[in-house]
Amino acid sequence: MSAPHIVSRCLQQLDHIILGKSHQTRLAMCCLLARGHLLIEDLPGMGKTTLSHALANTLGLSYRRIQFTNDLLPGDLLGTNIFDKNDGRFHFHPGPIFSNLILADEINRAPPKTQSALLESMEEHQVTIEGKTRPLPEPFFVIGTQNPSEQAGTYPLPESQLDRFMMRLSLGYPDEKAEKALLSGTDRRKLLAQSEGILNPDDLIALQQQIAKITAKESVIDYLYRLIEFSRHHIEQGHGLSPRAGLSLLSAARAWAFMDGRDHVLPDDVQAVFPFIAEHRISQHGAREDHPLSREILLQVPVL
Repeated sequence: MSAPHIVSRCLQQLDHIILGKSHQTRLAMCCLLARGHLLIEDLPGMGKTTLSHALANTLGLSYRRIQFTNDLLPGDLLGTNIFDKNDGRFHFHPGPIFSNLILADEINRAPPKTQSALLESMEEHQVTIEGKTRPLPEPFFVIGTQNPSEQAGTYPLPESQLDRFMMRLSLGYPDEKAEKALLSGTDRRKLLAQSEGILNPDDLIALQQQIAKITAKESVIDYLYRLIEFSRHHIEQGHGLSPRAGLSLLSAARAWAFMDGRDHVLPDDVQAVFPFIAEHRISQHGAREDHPLSREILLQVPVL
């Protein structure tokens, strides 16, 4: 079975569980195939948790949901050393971070110290506890869910952490057809329980290795660079896109091309993923479906 066909099967299963959001599920799949972390910002009850659980089941990944609260400590996330009086030694008890896919639920309800505990794991796929570095399982993804910043009890995510999320999505309300099907159909929790693992961790790593070989011509790299450069010098707010954002944009464009069954990146691939990679890095506002700043950049920078 070809790799694009396998990815198509994964998307079909996701769309069966998450109704009326095929574009968002495709973007989420693209993000994980590109080895990125995903931030989903929306009101409670929109399906953020269901999507993350469906991704873990479909990709055959170990899954842990961590509820971020204002009293969550870094040790609750990473794990801790506990003294065993029987043998007089400390033993490490791993925290929930030691899984393939972590749902950091309502990540902006935790204090900044706990939010920052995720930084090393997201960037290096490892954690350091009391001077000892421990690797995390591969593949490793963080899906953070975030309530709108105007809601009570939320802390704004620091720019350093926002930059580590490859993409930010917003699911939004379903359309009429999807919501009626949701109301009259099978409970989503039952569908999750019935969903099959189409891939396993080794399969996913193999797909990621194929994606890394997708070619991008010099003209595409030049277009990508001009988008980044425009964000740094012609957008009044924010600081422009970082080099990490540029690498994320290229990786996501490769994954998008791969999902379309191509072995090379087109400017259309860059444009398809750009708003979801750029907007949360350059805008001080919450998730918006129209992505005004990134859309402005796409309109102003010609493909040539």
